[in-house]
Amino acid sequence: MILTVTLHPLLEKRLSYDVISVGSFHRNPKEELKPGGKGINVCRQLNKFGVKNLTYTFLGGNNGKIIKLLLSEEKIDFTFVQTKNETRYSVITIDNSNRKATTFFGPDYHILFQEVEEFKLKLEKMIKNCEIVVFSGSSPCRETDSVFPFGIEISNRYNKISVCDTYGNHLKDCIEQSPTVLHNNVFEVEQSLNISLKTENDKLNFLNHLYSKGIKQSFITNGKEDIYASNFDYHYKVENLKIEEVDATGSGDSFVAGIVYNLYKDKTFEESIKLASALGSLNALTLDICNVSLDEAEKIADQIKLSTIGKKMKTIDVTPR
Repeated sequence: MILTVTLHPLLEKRLSYDVISVGSFHRNPKEELKPGGKGINVCRQLNKFGVKNLTYTFLGGNNGKIIKLLLSEEKIDFTFVQTKNETRYSVITIDNSNRKATTFFGPDYHILFQEVEEFKLKLEKMIKNCEIVVFSGSSPCRETDSVFPFGIEISNRYNKISVCDTYGNHLKDCIEQSPTVLHNNVFEVEQSLNISLKTENDKLNFLNHLYSKGIKQSFITNGKEDIYASNFDYHYKVENLKIEEVDATGSGDSFVAGIVYNLYKDKTFEESIKLASALGSLNALTLDICNVSLDEAEKIADQIKLSTIGKKMKTIDVTPR
């Protein structure tokens, strides 16, 4: 089973209008409520692949009650720690005339120290009983900054594959704990670690740094731009498909789901990164989030160009286990 850990879930209120005009009144939208958060998105995509998974998160207040109902309706398996404070929300406005979405996030909510300790206690027990753990999304407050580094350390202790896709103050601590796999986009790394990833050499040096920390596979994405990745100390560049992007929300989560799926299926690194890139691109073609079919992604994965940078690796399966 695959476990995803989300510290900062949210209730998405999606409002669709025929046309949106700045400064005008807009009435009678089509309204849809959806559970959001990066780990929840990964589970949604894994469900599409038919892979058993469980999401673990914090939920509180009326928004938390609605999220529980929506997760059940989507058949996303979940467990949670109840919080005293309300779970956050977002409002997404969709202009159907140009298929563009704009997201407005509500305020972050504070998680109490005792709630974090309860979360960690349950997390250790769940890690023992899964194959892969995905630590995904941001940390809402200082108290939760310790959760992902703690979970990665526990994963290593029990010899579990850990996949980390996070940013913010705790990213450095996550790297120091040596997750098996790390994914970030360029902006997240630059803002979180106060470094520059402007050039190819910058990216390759950062990949080398991650490998020196014991991270076996690393992926640096940058929207439509090329992906830079490492498998141990071998470096790769991937050319994303040229697409007419509609909404990139969730594309990083679809990408991570592709990586996780191929780890779960013991696929090669090359197969993994091509599928992940295809999933990210296909997700950006729609206003839907993490609902790409595996067949559709596999059909275009072979079109994606993958090249090595520096030393070459023989074609063998070196999937980390």
